[in-house]
Amino acid sequence: MWIFGGRSESGFNASNNAEQVTEGIDGTALTAIVTGATNGIGKETARVLALRHVHVVMGVRNVNAGEKLKEELLQQIPYARIEVMEIDLNSLDSVREFASQYISSGLPLNILINNAGILAPFKFTLSRDNIEQTFAVNHLGQFLLTNLLMETMKKTASRSRTEGRIINVSSFMHRYGVHKEGIRFEEINDEKSYSSSALGRSAYGLSKLCNILHTNELARRFKAEEVNITANSLHPGFITTNIFAPNAGVTSWLMNTLAKYISKDIGQGASTTCYLSLNPKVKGVSGEYFVDNNKVEASKLARDSGLAKKLWDYSLSFTDAKF
Repeated sequence: MWIFGGRSESGFNASNNAEQVTEGIDGTALTAIVTGATNGIGKETARVLALRHVHVVMGVRNVNAGEKLKEELLQQIPYARIEVMEIDLNSLDSVREFASQYISSGLPLNILINNAGILAPFKFTLSRDNIEQTFAVNHLGQFLLTNLLMETMKKTASRSRTEGRIINVSSFMHRYGVHKEGIRFEEINDEKSYSSSALGRSAYGLSKLCNILHTNELARRFKAEEVNITANSLHPGFITTNIFAPNAGVTSWLMNTLAKYISKDIGQGASTTCYLSLNPKVKGVSGEYFVDNNKVEASKLARDSGLAKKLWDYSLSFTDAKF
């Protein structure tokens, strides 16, 4: 249980849970996608959004686990509206198939929560598209998914006259594990340059920096186009979930050791995601980084607009996705 808290701009802090930051909010008119919804904060995010009457589409890698969770949630929340759709961010084709099926369904899309992610594997590993796996799953898959669903979000925002929201789950680790210039693009897929260490430059820290840069470039583009969609990123805090898997090596050991002393529970860990998804206090707020339900300043590199644009163009070279 997280014990630190105090007054804040939002009125919430680290001790508040996801139900508390969304209390009294009616999301009946909203539809949300939550990736990585079968475990940890993704599962709690899906539950709380469903509790607030949001139509929740759970993007999951394991459909059986997703269906089981759907049944569990319907027992708890009989009025819940929940769909289960398969997506594997380790495969760009899977991302494209998910987006295609979603668009074909005719469902609107008000909220996109890019929650799914992995820690850097102990050994250099390639995705199904032969891209370094941490970068592929934590950034590239989310980048492609967001771009493919962009027109659906724009149409929904226009027709419903309701603000669309994109939430990217990043980490405080974006401040660490990166080079002084931020991203050495030529080294992303270089096995010799790979590191999973939590104590030095790491693939995980790089991917979390990419999450914030992606968010900020989205926000810049939305503003330029005068689109009624916001994009924000967040650090959920230390939560002991299955992302800290044994095969993640030193990073896993360090995270689990720290979590014993400073971790939040799942409800507190999902609070900032749910706050950004539903709370009216963040209406119109875009391109910001949140911790414990409040805006904080991300690292200097994460606020580098030139680097954000360069990452955007680099990511397009892999995905061929159009904004």
